[in-house]
Amino acid sequence: MINRTDIERREYEILSAFATKSADSKGRVRHEEQCDVRTVFQRDRDRIIHSKSFRRLMHKTQVFLSPEGDHFRTRLTHTIEVSQIARTISRALALNEDLTEAISMGHDLGHTPFGHSGETILNRIYSGEFKHNVQSLRVVDLLEFNGDKRGMNLTEEVRDGILNHTGPVMPFTPEGQVVQTSDRIAYINHDIDDALRSGVIKIGELPEKSIKILGDTHKKRIDTLVKDMITNSDGKREITLSEEKMEAMNNLRGFMFENVYHKGEVQLAEDISKVETIITSLFEYYMHNPYRLPEDLIQMKDFYPIEELVKDHVASMTDRYALNTYKELFIPAGWK
Repeated sequence: MINRTDIERREYEILSAFATKSADSKGRVRHEEQCDVRTVFQRDRDRIIHSKSFRRLMHKTQVFLSPEGDHFRTRLTHTIEVSQIARTISRALALNEDLTEAISMGHDLGHTPFGHSGETILNRIYSGEFKHNVQSLRVVDLLEFNGDKRGMNLTEEVRDGILNHTGPVMPFTPEGQVVQTSDRIAYINHDIDDALRSGVIKIGELPEKSIKILGDTHKKRIDTLVKDMITNSDGKREITLSEEKMEAMNNLRGFMFENVYHKGEVQLAEDISKVETIITSLFEYYMHNPYRLPEDLIQMKDFYPIEELVKDHVASMTDRYALNTYKELFIPAGWK
């Protein structure tokens, strides 16, 4: 039998000197007895995968709202793709795959329903600043509720990786740095794939220089970026792409923001006015009727402002739950 201490010992023997070792974790906020079989990062991964917030990702929009085809990405499939890319890079660099996977699986738990549109609208109507990475940390720290325990009580390394998977702050572990770039590699390329499938863009419209450097297919671009990150980061503490590949990828990202994320056809496909009506109406309804919030949120009303709890509830919704709740609250039965 291979137990936890065996795995911890093997990490020192096999992994890079820069890798984060399970036995060296900064620990959890609340002390817990160690598992006999799993390391702390393996337990974190399992807690995330078995959570309600993780299951909800399958019904949350990535870019295209309620797409007609079955092959468009959701938040869940995006999460799996990020994990696959990040684990490949971590394995090649002899980093801690378990930590990498835990961060990958938890990084988008705080996303709103209806993709980018939902986040933009919620950020506008909520008096505080809504950022999905901050909300993801709030989910794992507080909102995921299991019996009488709040939060997943994850290790500091996983919490840092989730919070800083986007934004200007570099995660303090190399595994977190892998996830930060893997997230961008994944969403830029799979959003290109979905946009091509939907007809919003054509292959010839993609930036010629970036395509020449990275490749003219989804497969080639992923392969180029993954291998470049491995080669460029080998033997280094910081995990990054080369300047050439980073610039090429960022040019693709800029193209996507201009031609897909903020383009009229995509906004029409998402029917942005309806999304705004749904999110705003639900937010205002629960602000005026906080007793209708879920019981686990009502229990927190003495510790957090009602507006923050309403934000938590709306952000946690899946697309279909938000739509069904809106119909139930605002559309007369005979009109449905």
